[in-house]
This record gives sequence, C-alpha cells and structure tokens, in this order.
Amino acid sequence: MKFTLSWLREHLDTDASLETITDKLTGIGLELEGIENPGAALAPFRIGYIIEAVQHPNADRLRACTVDAGEGPVSVVCGAPNARTGLKVVFAPVGATIPANGMVLKAGEIRGVASNGMLCSARELGLGEDHDGIIELPEDAPVGARFVDYKGLDEPVIEIAVTPNRGDALSVRGVARDLAAAGIGVLKTWEPEAVPSKGSSAVNWKIEGTEACRWVLGRTVRGVKNGPSPAWLQDRLRAIGLRPISVLVDITNFFTIDLGRPLHVFDVAKLRGDTLTIRSGHGESFLALNGKEVTVTPDDCVIADAESVVSLAGIVGGEETGCTETTTDVFIECAWFDPVAIALSGRRHQVASDARARFERGIDAALMPAALEAATQMVIALCGGEASETVSAGAEPDWRRTAKLRFDRLQNFAGADIARDEAEGILRRLGFGLASSDEDSITVHVPSWRNDIAGKGALEPARVLTPDVLERVSAGVAVIEPEVDLLEEVLRIWGIDRVEPVSLPPLSAVPGATLTPRQGRALTVKRLLASRGLSEAVTFSFADHKVAELFGDAPESLRLVNPIASDLDQLRATPLITLALAAQRNAARGFGDHGLFEVGPAFHDGVRGGQQVVAAGMRLGETPRNWLEPARGVTALDAKADVWAALTALGLPLEALSVTTDAPGYYHPGRSGVVRQGPKVVLARFGALHPTLIRALDLPQHAVAFEIFLDAIPEPKRRKKAAPELSAFQPVRRDFAFVAASDVAAESVLKAARGSVRELIAGVSLFDVYEGEKMEPGRKSLGVEVVFQPKDRSLTDAEIEEASAKVIAAVTKATGATLR
Repeated sequence: MKFTLSWLREHLDTDASLETITDKLTGIGLELEGIENPGAALAPFRIGYIIEAVQHPNADRLRACTVDAGEGPVSVVCGAPNARTGLKVVFAPVGATIPANGMVLKAGEIRGVASNGMLCSARELGLGEDHDGIIELPEDAPVGARFVDYKGLDEPVIEIAVTPNRGDALSVRGVARDLAAAGIGVLKTWEPEAVPSKGSSAVNWKIEGTEACRWVLGRTVRGVKNGPSPAWLQDRLRAIGLRPISVLVDITNFFTIDLGRPLHVFDVAKLRGDTLTIRSGHGESFLALNGKEVTVTPDDCVIADAESVVSLAGIVGGEETGCTETTTDVFIECAWFDPVAIALSGRRHQVASDARARFERGIDAALMPAALEAATQMVIALCGGEASETVSAGAEPDWRRTAKLRFDRLQNFAGADIARDEAEGILRRLGFGLASSDEDSITVHVPSWRNDIAGKGALEPARVLTPDVLERVSAGVAVIEPEVDLLEEVLRIWGIDRVEPVSLPPLSAVPGATLTPRQGRALTVKRLLASRGLSEAVTFSFADHKVAELFGDAPESLRLVNPIASDLDQLRATPLITLALAAQRNAARGFGDHGLFEVGPAFHDGVRGGQQVVAAGMRLGETPRNWLEPARGVTALDAKADVWAALTALGLPLEALSVTTDAPGYYHPGRSGVVRQGPKVVLARFGALHPTLIRALDLPQHAVAFEIFLDAIPEPKRRKKAAPELSAFQPVRRDFAFVAASDVAAESVLKAARGSVRELIAGVSLFDVYEGEKMEPGRKSLGVEVVFQPKDRSLTDAEIEEASAKVIAAVTKATGATLR
C-alpha cells in the first residue's frame, strides 16, 4: 500500500514529522516497507527562460538556445520542435542525472556549438510519456527556482505492508484512522454531500442466480467530457506507481486508494440493453482491460449486458465497454462482492488487480452510498454532466455485530497494565461504538469497515472451502474469539513495545524429555532407513488427484478448492503417491536404481484428526553390485526386510506379529503383505507395486514399497529392566524340513513351532523354501531351524528327541505339514 504524505494529511489533521508518522505506523502493525522521494532525483533541475532560440548553423533539426536558469546565460543545443524564444522550460545543468535513462550530463559541443545543459521533456523526467517536445511552463514560473518545489513534487511516498486481515488499511483513510487512534493527529470528518438527481438512470441492475453479490448501486452521469486528468490527480496517482489513463478511469483508481472502495465505469453507449445483470458465468469469453482474453466459468461472478459478459465482477472490466475520449454518458458501478468468491475467481484466472486485493479482504459495506455520491461529485466536477437517480439491486449485507472485552484480560492475558478509560478510548477512536458496559467488561458495536473483527452476528461469506470447514469455523469468522480481536486492537494502539517482558516460569527443576514418544519413533525410523541405503525425501502433502486415483480412491473430502497449483489439488492418502512421482522424475533422468523414504502425513478424511504419520519407502531397479553377490532386481522381500528392521528398532517382538495377504490394490496381489498385531491393528504394508501402476507412472520394472504406520505402534511399557538371563549351557540347534501345501504360509509353521515347547525354545527361523521337480505338485518344502536353550542343565539325547517330537506334532496339527 503506497500513499504520499500530503494525501495522508487530507484525512489526518497533524503536524507530526515524517519520522514520527512512519515509526508509529510500524508500532501499530502497519509495518513500514520504505520511503521514496521522487523529488530527490529532480532536485538539480531548475526553471529556465529561453532568452534566444535560433536555428543551429550546422543542423536542420537542432536549435541553438541561450537559457537563463538563475545563474546567467547558458548555451544549450536542443532538438525539440517547440524550443522557442521567450519560453519557460525545465533546465538540467551539467552534472545532473536524467531519471529516464540515468545519463549524467556533461559539457560539450554539438556540431560546433557549445551545449552546457539540457532542456527536458516529461518522459525524460519520468513524469509522463510525452516526448514530442520539451515541457512548457506558464509565464509566471519563477526563473531559477527548483522545479520540484514549483510543481510540489518534493514529498515522500510511504509504503506499508498490510496483513491479509486488514482490508481497511488498504486505504488512505483507513491508515489515517489508525494513526489518529494512536495519537498522531485527528481524523478529519468526511461526509460527501448528496448530488441532486435529474431523471432516471439509463441502466438498471439485476442480480440473478448468484450469492457472490448481495448489494449493488449505480447511477448514470450524462453529458460528461472524458480526457486527461487534471495535473493534481495525475501527479497523485503517478507518485504511487499508477499510470494515469483518463479522468473517468483515474477517478475510480483514486477512490480505490483513497477510501478502499473499488468502483467501475461503463460507457453507456456501448452497453446492449438497459439492464446489467450480475450472475454466474456460462463459459463466455471477453477481452479484459488488461489486454487478456478471459473465459468465465459457472463458478465465476460476472456482469453481463443483454448480449454478453462485460466484466469479471470485482476483478477486471471489459475492454469493449470501457470509457474512452468519445464517452459522453457513463454508468458508475458500486457493489459488494463476496470475498471468497472474488479470491477464487482471481486465483482461477490468474488476474491480480487493486480491486481484487480489496474485495477478497472484505470492504466496508456501509460506505457504498457515500462513496457513490463522492465519486459522482468528482465526475461532475472534472468532467461536467448531470447525474441520474441511484439504482440498486439486492440489499445491504447485515454486517452489524457486537464483541465483548473483559478488562482483567488486558493484564492476565496480554500482560499490559491498561486502565479501563484508556482501553475504552482506544476502541472509541478506532470506531467501535458502546453497546453496553458493566463493572468488569464492555460490549461494543464493531464498525462496518473492520471485517476481521469477529462477533455475534458476523457477516458470513457466501462460499466456503468444504462442508467440514463450514462446520468447524462457521464460514471463516464465527468461531474466532472476538475478545482476542479486541485485545489485539487495544494492545497495538497502546503499544505492544510497552508490554513488559516476563520470563516463563520453570516447569520443574528437572527438565522433561525433549522428544515425545511419537517424535522419537519418527527419528528412530529415519536413522534406520537411512542406514539401510534409502535416501530421505521431503515432498508436498498433496498431489494431482488423477495420480492419487492410481493409489485407490481420491475422495472429494480430500480435494483442495484453492490449490497452489492445478496439479497439487488432492491431499495424499499415502506418502507413496508423492514418493512415486519423485522416483519417476529420478528414473526419467537416468537414476533408475535407487531407494527413497519419507516420514510424513497421510490423510484419510478432511476433518481434524483425519491424518496419521506414515514412514513410507520405495526401492526401484536393481540392488547394488558388489563382490559378495551379483546385482538382481529388488523383490517384495527387500521391502519386508526394511519393515522388519524398522519394527525391530522400535522394540516390537516380531514373533508376536502376523502377515496377511490383503494389501491394497496398488500392490501386486501375489507379492505383498500386511503386518498385523492381532487381528485388527495394522502396523505396516509392503510388497511389489502393481504392474498397472508401474506402467502408468513409467517406473522401472522392479519397484517395491512399504508403509509403516507409526501412530499404530504401541507405546513401550515402562517397567524396570530385569537382569538378562544368560544360560551357562550350550544351546542345541535342530533343522526340520516340513512338507506342506503350497498355500500354507511359512509364518504359520514358525508360529506353531515357536509355541510347542515355550520354556525351552529360544528361537525359530526359516532358512529354506523349495518348490520344484522333486516335490509333488501343490506341495513345498520349508526348512526351519529351532534353537533349544537349556537353563539349568544340559539336555540329554532323549530330552532333545522328545522336544523335537513336540515341535513336529505342533506343526502338523496347526498346518497339516509333515516331516520330510
């Protein structure tokens, strides 16, 4: 937000210095971004008088001029066609820098004639686009005076940073109001007089089938003369970086900055029909004032005449109905548009404008009638003409609401010792009206321009992002605690820098754990997976919904209405989605053999608590070649090994886990598994990716993945560690080869063996699986090693044979397998 110091003083009666004003702006939350002084670059330029201008003796298009700039005659060669004797001009002496091109003037000769300076055009001074001739000043311009002083250009331009909630601060009057509340001067009264109406309006309003506009006003001004704006208006707009266009357009830009009230003007002669309709788009296209073609959608709010769309409402108008020098009748639009609708349309069409910046932050709904009167006054004053009656559609939005402040909260919550009278005075100066009060609190009416202050009866936007957001935040405003907003207002005006800093009290003499168990699990898994050769990736938590559909369902509840990019519109149901996209990019660049992992969120619905932390990993291509073993394609067992290693690092007893074959559809149905603790708790999934998914994402042929659900990992029991039981006796290892049906899981055989002689068995492991020509069809051989660990004496041969028989019997009973 930019404004000049003199513009600010039109709303603020103050004699405070520039430094005092800018320091206070930062103190009240309108942070100073910078101060520019356009006059500083023009300081060397003086008002000169051409004593004589004659034809250059050696050039047809040059004039040899004798110029007096207050320090005696100077010879200057000038190529401007309007350089003539007796003209008052802008003179640049030797050593001056020309703003337009940065050229530093030096004394010299041009075609044999001395030239010790330059006569300047508007473009060369950065004051406009006119370059047809040098600037012509009035006869009463004082020779030798500084040009910046004569034109009033030597004043600072202040730029502030405005937070998204402070739409009211995107206006000079809003800034002046805050400064006045902070004790920097007095806010001047502003109340425009009503412009007499003469006749009916040539254009009427109609709102049809949209909630994006609730109220719109307008009036026709007949007999106007459009053209360049007066110098004061051009200078004011140019100082803040806006290009003057024509007086009608410049008036709308003026009020956008001055009052924060965007307006638009239509050329009545270019409108088809006598009614402008505010409605949803129907896929029409129109050429916008920014020179770009805009194709509207049913989600956009537009303004249309009898034949076509003439404006993307609240964002940008159409070129076809814009005002030009031939405009004689103009229709002024003044509307209230829904902030969310404007924000979404602006993002959808990638159109940024000063109007959009204000509408999407919320404008002052109560200001509309007064702003229309003020704009009409200025149009008639600068363009002539006469105004019609005001026409409207819809009704004023019910913005009225109240908020309550308890005075003791200023001390026990904000830590500021502010007297009751002082707090009430700050709110009153900010525009809050007294509704009621008692000994401990005050209830105030929130002013119409403070859309960021919540309270009872708060104005709700017509559109919200999702139904669950509507339920949780009541359209973005209703669940915000209004008392906190009032505390913030009192504190920032009183001075946050005056709040005395106080150290937080120590919680205990002995500090607690730095990490929560959940954070500890995440770090443990990260270290473990990195040690196993996987590279950590950090990806977005959202992806293209079309890619998400490859990994199962992509519900609307996880769809983003306002994504940062069109291909990042879906919250991911698993980190494998974004890991697969990263792997795809790596493979496309020649890195097909690699492994990635990420510990991040996965989402299963759009409500609070609808996400979980998942450690996901992916291996692709072939294993690294080394002298121990040749390279081979990665398999589902590699992914299972990663899962088993991670669960072991987290302290889970692997013998208490089971593996089922009901992995999701993005895994290969015959090469995947689900790790469970009991029948219901799912700890992890692993397996080869489905061939269809591999082809769709153009991944290497060998691609496996895993997911570990860290939130499902049970908390370790806190108990005293007992001394380890270390037997002094030699363990006995026995190998068993069981013949079982092909569909018998090896895990079932191991589980049965482990439970056969619990007091004696120290470990059971699978060391071989054989299916081949020496086995019957539908049968396989499983090699199992069982470790018997005696604790009080050495085992006899008979005891070993008895234990082995119990192992065989238990496996046979549980799985039907027989000893080979």
